Amino acid sequence: MIAPRSRVDSAIAAPADSPEKLPLSVFVVTLNEEANLRRCLAGVADLATEIIIADSGSTDGTRAVADSFGAAWHERAWTGFADQKNFALSKCTQPWVLCLDADEEVSPELLEQIRDLLHRDPAEVSGAHFPRLSRFLGRWIRHGDWYPDRQLRLFRRERGRFAGEAGHDHAEVDGEVIGLSGDLLHYSYPTINSYIDKLNGFSDAFAADRAARGKRWSLLGNLLRPPWRFFRGYILRRGFLDGFPGFWIAKATAFSTFLRHSRLYEAERGDGSP
Repeated sequence: MIAPRSRVDSAIAAPADSPEKLPLSVFVVTLNEEANLRRCLAGVADLATEIIIADSGSTDGTRAVADSFGAAWHERAWTGFADQKNFALSKCTQPWVLCLDADEEVSPELLEQIRDLLHRDPAEVSGAHFPRLSRFLGRWIRHGDWYPDRQLRLFRRERGRFAGEAGHDHAEVDGEVIGLSGDLLHYSYPTINSYIDKLNGFSDAFAADRAARGKRWSLLGNLLRPPWRFFRGYILRRGFLDGFPGFWIAKATAFSTFLRHSRLYEAERGDGSP
């Protein structure tokens, strides 16, 4: 589990005169990520000693991109986010590991903070989390439910693993976890359609997970959770400061919440007959 003690480490070492490989494995799980993977790996290629790709059946040029960065390629049938990441983790050999999604990029500020941490290598620190900054409708989203969206992705290989429900996997690390301030850049939804395309998958996973845990549909929850999510994201977390994209995200989040809980209702009805 993430240690209850947590601090923000703002010390950043001066950039090195030349790139130096660190005792770090970067791993990415992929499926048809040719369009994203080059940007993802280019940001860490000079930092990591090794790059691990766990692919679940790509049919585009994903492997060619991985090969161009000298990445180790492993194929494995898809068994879920956490399981796939744990498989990739098992292939890593360096003392430290960094897990990235193909649609993410390490910012220069975060890169230098990671470099500084691994150079110092404090024995009491087992991992680090950092904010994830998403881009949507041509704008970086700095408020609302999408930010800071802290991610625990950097940790000592032997002290962490992934767990969690479908679509909401997370790393669990034994020992102290510190906070870094540099952003992990996220290009998850290049268009509105790309967001909408993922809604059904997320709602199906939500319904399946809730059913597996014995959670029942609630009319009150179905009615009250969506407006609460809009109010929390747009007002309390100041999503309005992100202009129209911030409003769109708050409305879409409310609808996706309504959809997920409605899917649970549908699943409990079985064949949908009256």
